[in-house]
Order: sequence, then C-alpha cells, then structure tokens
Amino acid sequence: MTTEHDRTLVPPSLPGRLGDPATDFGSDPRSDARLVAAMTAFGMNKHAAPPSVTAADPRSALLEWGAAAEAGFEQLYDAVTAGLPPITGVTRTVETITGIDGNTIKLYMHRPAQSEGLMPGIVYLHSGGMVLLSMNNPLHLRWADQLAATGMIVVGVDFRNGAGKLGPNPFPAGLNDSFSALQWTDTHRNKLGLSKIVVVGDSGGGNLALATALKAKQDGQLTLFDGVYALAPHISGAYDWSVEDQASELPSLLENDQYFTSLATSQVLASLYDPDCANRRNPLAWPYHATGEDLSGLPPHVISTNELDSVRDEGLAYARKLARAGVSVISRTVNGIVHDGDVIFEAALPELHHSAVRDIHAFASSL
Repeated sequence: MTTEHDRTLVPPSLPGRLGDPATDFGSDPRSDARLVAAMTAFGMNKHAAPPSVTAADPRSALLEWGAAAEAGFEQLYDAVTAGLPPITGVTRTVETITGIDGNTIKLYMHRPAQSEGLMPGIVYLHSGGMVLLSMNNPLHLRWADQLAATGMIVVGVDFRNGAGKLGPNPFPAGLNDSFSALQWTDTHRNKLGLSKIVVVGDSGGGNLALATALKAKQDGQLTLFDGVYALAPHISGAYDWSVEDQASELPSLLENDQYFTSLATSQVLASLYDPDCANRRNPLAWPYHATGEDLSGLPPHVISTNELDSVRDEGLAYARKLARAGVSVISRTVNGIVHDGDVIFEAALPELHHSAVRDIHAFASSL
C-alpha cells in the first residue's frame, strides 16, 4: 500500500519541455493525436526550426525574413483549407475607408445572404503576430464566412503590418487601423443593422483586439463596442526575458517552446512590431502589461487559450487581471492543441473549430 509519506517522496512531473527538453509536440502525451497526424503531414510535429535571423540582425534582414515567413504561412493556409466544403449563404463585399492616420484601409464585409432584423457585428482582426498576413487569404476569409453564417455581420480589417506586403508599418500602425475600423463600424451600426459590436482577434489579432479595447478606454470611447473575444492572444513581449523570469512568470513560454511556434520566432516578430523596444511595457503594444486601472470599466471579455501554446500563460494571466479589475470575463482553455490550432486546423479538429465559431456567436448574442 502507498502511504501519504511515500507519495511525498515522488517528485512532481513537469509538463512538456519543462520536464524533458527533448519533448516535442509529436511526443508530448497531452497532444491531440489528430493534430499530431495533421502536423506530421507538414513536417511540424517535431521542434519548430529557428528563424534564419535573430532580433539583433539588421532591419533589412528582418524584413526579408518577414516576407519569406508570410509566404510560408500563405502556403500553409492554402493547404489546410484545400478540399474543405465551401461556406454557403454568405455574401462578401469590400469597403475602403480612411484611417485616423490618413491611410486607406480595406474592410472585408461578410454577412448572411438572407437576413432580417438586427444581428451582432464582429470586427475581426486576423492572425500574423501584428507583422504578417492579410485578410485576403483563404483561412481568414473562410473564418469570417463561418462567423457570418451563424447570423452575424463580420468586418475583417486589412490593417497595416510590421512586415510583409502590408508593411513595414510598426506599432502603432496596426492598432490605429483596427481602432479606425471599430470607429467606422460603430458609426454605421444602424446602416449595417447591428445589435452589438464585438472585437474578435486570434494570435496577433488577439493582441490588437485587447489593445483596441484599451485604446477605446484611454480615448473615452467605450461606447464603440460591447465586448471582446481574444483567441490565443500574443500579448506579453516577454519572449526575450531571462529564462528565470519566463519560468517564474510565464512558464508556458518554455514548456511549449517550438511546438508550432517558438520563442526565437516571437522575438523576431516583436522586433519588427516594436523595432526600438520603446513600447515593451506599453499596454497598447503589449496588453499583458495593462494595470487594473487600465482594465476597469471595460466591457465583457472572453479569453481563449490553447494548452500546448507557448503564449498560453499570458492569456490566462490577462483573464485573471480582468477579473481582479471587476471586468466580466470568461476564460476557456482548449486542451491538446498548439497556438491558434482550433482556428487553423479545421479539417483535423472540426468539432474544436466549430465550437470556437459557435462560442463567439453565443457570446456576441448574449451581450
């Protein structure tokens, strides 16, 4: 018989790479086997390869890397959406607006083809670490179609990026474009037939969604929107902290490093978004650093994290900060999957993907 004394002698088993640095997504016992199979097909079940540059390299080299990384993600998004059934009953149009910086911004409008009465509106901010990609790719367009098909009007924002085709435009360009799109959507509530407005973003778009809410509060414009839903938010900027500080404050950065994403890649993305590191503690650039005063009075939030994501703990910490500040917040964690896996890998994880779509609709409808 095992006694209580015997149990105390058994050392705790740490998860992921905290317990064994050789562990990768394919060998981690927590991993969803369906996603392991899907990622193996792309050679992504092992440790993610480091980027060909570091944050200390010349800016020209970082921008060149960003262009190549964007092309790689576009190829992945083409592949993961190939063969999926089309989303029917949704219409698409494109609006062009002028942002607060005087630049033009494309808004990709998705709405149910047959609709009557008011319905929730979504301002959608896509993934890409605030540095890469656009709305005009099959994954982001499909995601917006799926949200619209539930009975919502989706405004997908083609914001400026730190690199790639919509760069180089570092912070605060993408945030200003996101905020401009929110202002435009609010101004057109009646014309669009919106009952509520929810700002939704995943990964880097999750950063922008949370930062847009913070900016609205700073600018005294909280009436612009009614809620925020952030999936896998990339919000700390802590990717170059010491190992000791990461381990004590945000251990998932080490626990799940190189599972699809990596600290080394996040460091390069952060340097492209905030080239001089002048905003590392600015919550509008990195919302993780928001204070209780910054957060108090914000509308309801949902923070969705993924168990095997390096940025999991910063999302969980932000949800706790919101709760301590008296903000209505729901925190959900999807087990067994990597960063943004429930958005990206629909074919492998259909019920997780569609659960996220349904949850966003339910949240928006409940406000």
